[in-house]
Amino acid sequence: MTRNLKLTLAYDGTEFSGWQVQPDAPTVQGTLASAIGRLTGENVLPQGSGRTDAGVHALAQVASFATASAIPSQNFLKALNDLLPASIRILEVVEVAADFHARKSAKAKTYRYRICRAPVCSPFLARYAWHFPYPLAEEPMMEAAAQVVGEHDFTSFAAVDPERGLESSEVSKVRTIFSSAFQREQDEFIYTVRGSGFLHHMVRNLVGTFILVGKRTLQPADVAGILGARNRSAAGATAPANGLVLVSVEY
Repeated sequence: MTRNLKLTLAYDGTEFSGWQVQPDAPTVQGTLASAIGRLTGENVLPQGSGRTDAGVHALAQVASFATASAIPSQNFLKALNDLLPASIRILEVVEVAADFHARKSAKAKTYRYRICRAPVCSPFLARYAWHFPYPLAEEPMMEAAAQVVGEHDFTSFAAVDPERGLESSEVSKVRTIFSSAFQREQDEFIYTVRGSGFLHHMVRNLVGTFILVGKRTLQPADVAGILGARNRSAAGATAPANGLVLVSVEY
């Protein structure tokens, strides 16, 4: 009897070439598939909720796969964590309906981007935040972040390689953003965004554009024009990967 299992996992993406399996490169999906194979003897490729890039982290990525193994869910969790490197931890394993798919069934995702504003960035934070100690007008950045809430075509904020969409290779670049905001937490300026889905590099390109607002190169009101341009060259540079983390996936 085949079961459909849903895994919730956390990982430090620093040493991985992203989620998606690649030849001759360490990936989260490939490492997880290898561990599942050692445990069950099956050739399984777990499907993730989205393809995080090289260096991007996850607090609660979701993956699903079908298995004929009768190993109980809790035993799966313990055994996989014994086989996986410390940089990947399985947080939960549950049996789900046959039609559940980690990506296709997802309703919303939340990402967080951390910017360290301290003059010196602690080595214990450096892997998980973009160190930006230079002057920034933070209030205008907060205003700019609010401009992307709602349903928009995010072509201007998507990587130019359409076949590598973060969520899929769909032609449409329309996504709905439910919330988009910055907040100060001591020496960190943190951007949190929740949406129906995200394109390749979309969050990092948003942050790179908001940085231009903080540098007064752009005004908050310019964000609407950048969205309307539907041209990647209209937006800012891509922010570094290490500041980004997938916080949660909703179903």
